Amino acid sequence: MYGMIHQAARKMAIESMGEARWRDILAEIGFDEEHFISARHYDDAATFALVGAVSKASGIAMDPLLEAFGRYWIGFAAASSYGRMLDMAGETFEELIESLDRMHASIKSTMPEANMPGFEVIGSNGATMELRYSSDRTGLNSFVIGLLKGLMDRFGEAGEITPRAASDGGVVFSIAREMRAA
Repeated sequence: MYGMIHQAARKMAIESMGEARWRDILAEIGFDEEHFISARHYDDAATFALVGAVSKASGIAMDPLLEAFGRYWIGFAAASSYGRMLDMAGETFEELIESLDRMHASIKSTMPEANMPGFEVIGSNGATMELRYSSDRTGLNSFVIGLLKGLMDRFGEAGEITPRAASDGGVVFSIAREMRAA
């Protein structure tokens, strides 16, 4: 994964647990500032070690932590240099979801070693959507649920997100959307 993920994990952990606890996490896994360079690619094992250490230090189980981190990621990315890209990706939840692969292709052009996931809308009627997520990585369904909830928040929506296995080894997320009252 790339360093911006590590930066977001650092910011979320410091905000929720404090600087001292964060330093303990870094010491436990042997990380230093070299592990937080935004556009640098890091081995997935390093990222999972970081998230695992945050889970242990916070006492939050991995799936709820990954979901919270996915939701946090949307605000973090929106406040970063990628915020403009998010703004241009779509004016609605569905438009943005439909442009995720194009957005990831743009990011990959500047970071060729990045291993980006795939997202494909396979059905939508406005109130419900079926979204296929594919990735070489496993164990990130809760993170994707958090991302989707963060995007729903961004567009003033709410809803239920249910993952189910797909025949191609990916995951199909059923998204039942409900507009929030303004």
